[in-house]
Amino acid sequence: MAGVAAVIEDGTARRSDVGEGLETLGRDVLGRRLPPLKERLYPAMPRDFDGGWIATLAITLMAGILRFWHLSTPVKFVFDETYYAKDAFSLLKFGYARQFIDQPEGAADKAILSGNLDVFKPTPSLTVHPEVGKWMIAAGEQLFGMNTFGWRFMPALFGTLTVLLVIRTVRRMTRSTLIGSIAGLLLAVDGLHFVMSRVALLDIFLAFWLVAAVSCLVADRDWTRRRHADSLDTPTSNGERRTIGRWLLIRPWRIAAGICFGLALGTKWSAVWTLAAFGVLAFAWDFGARRALGVRFAFVKSALVDGIPAFVSLVLVAGVTYLATWTGWLLHDNAYDHNWAASNPAHGVMKVVPDDFRSLLEYHKEVLAFHTGDYIKHATHPYQSNPAGWPIIARPIGFDAVNDIKPGTPGCNAPAGTNCLQVISALGTPLLWWGGALALIAALVFWIGSRDWRYGVPIVGFVTCWVPWFAFDDRPIFFFYAVTMIPFTVMAVALVLGKILGPARAAIGSAASAMSTASPRRLIGSAVVGAFVVLVVLNFAYIWPILTDKVLPHPDWLNRMWFKSWI
Repeated sequence: MAGVAAVIEDGTARRSDVGEGLETLGRDVLGRRLPPLKERLYPAMPRDFDGGWIATLAITLMAGILRFWHLSTPVKFVFDETYYAKDAFSLLKFGYARQFIDQPEGAADKAILSGNLDVFKPTPSLTVHPEVGKWMIAAGEQLFGMNTFGWRFMPALFGTLTVLLVIRTVRRMTRSTLIGSIAGLLLAVDGLHFVMSRVALLDIFLAFWLVAAVSCLVADRDWTRRRHADSLDTPTSNGERRTIGRWLLIRPWRIAAGICFGLALGTKWSAVWTLAAFGVLAFAWDFGARRALGVRFAFVKSALVDGIPAFVSLVLVAGVTYLATWTGWLLHDNAYDHNWAASNPAHGVMKVVPDDFRSLLEYHKEVLAFHTGDYIKHATHPYQSNPAGWPIIARPIGFDAVNDIKPGTPGCNAPAGTNCLQVISALGTPLLWWGGALALIAALVFWIGSRDWRYGVPIVGFVTCWVPWFAFDDRPIFFFYAVTMIPFTVMAVALVLGKILGPARAAIGSAASAMSTASPRRLIGSAVVGAFVVLVVLNFAYIWPILTDKVLPHPDWLNRMWFKSWI
């Protein structure tokens, strides 16, 4: 009931008159008549041709223009591009990762930038992340060549597509094109997401696949409840109305979510926490639907008819998808550790496991040891940051810097005695992140206090992309990992802004009463929401030069370093 009331309060769903022979639950505290059970299960979606896709594509196009603008500059390897871009090209050229020349230091990078791609040794390389993200980078290199535009093309494309997914997901959750568009616009102008969309690292792909998986689960929730709602029109053999819902064994959206989670795992293992948490949340949605239908012993029955198929669709499908992403490694005998099993005979139950898969398991053990072993625990990095400070941008990371550019150098208009510099800082748009931290707290309150399912989506997404990193804070970890958190943050911000915005029109009372009570509320809400969005856009424009390697006088750069910890 609280969730339905929240939808009506936000003005994000149209409510039809009570009818179709279905009873309602009565009225809410404001005297408004609640929708019938069928409409509570599946509130009507606004029509796409009422501007839904126009707004979606316009904001996505804007995000794409921002991300692709001068994408090939700077013409050099930025930060860890030196690993991922070359690993991707190695996969493309040989089918598995090879080591590259490293003497003198930077020799491979210089050769590639000069057009010489013969930089790989015949020996295989241990790469410490799965291969999906690198294969995605390789697709851009196949299309546009082994150059800065080629290895940055796919990050920019999938960063842009993440904006589209966020718009459609929030729109589905709220039944509001406006609120969905606000979420997409905020993500489009986040500095961290913007920078990560313009460098060939893996985390932007991880963010995309996680958002895609969650988007599929939200669509599955709608798909399932719509069929439960339709079942209310199907009488049973004795002529009574059906109230147990349907047994939906094959759920396409949930299978799609499993595939997306598998691809997320195939990009970085940290996706496992999000998969686990959303698996539980999806079951809670199913259980809630069965209980709303009046099913007796709903938890037990839902565990059988929904929980077991969900485990197959999510966990097993994700596992099979993840294993399939290692096909290239399995097919190439020269890949790192591929022949490990041949010199290490199996014992016990492992004798039934094919050698290729035993070797792959050993490979995974080595990767896990790299990420958790003593070597990495004793390492340090000047830009490492504690995850406790990520939501407030306590310690962003610099991806590239050129210092001491002298006045008179092209682009440097600094006065005499002051040098210029160029930097690429992976810095989230501050006003968005700080407002987002407050919105997440509010979202938690609304989720628990109002039992509004919509707020659970950003909370679960944000927490599973953030909290697990506290277990690894004894090794260098970095703020740019938080790029997976920001799509869920903007979802929370958009939902809370929807609360502030208020209803588009009064839900009860006469027309005169509606004009006298609803309009001022809506106007004030619109002013607050509009001001916040405009300030975030202006904040993004202000930090634009330090996100895009622009030449800046040193004082201008310092003006954008608001805290000492940002330097």
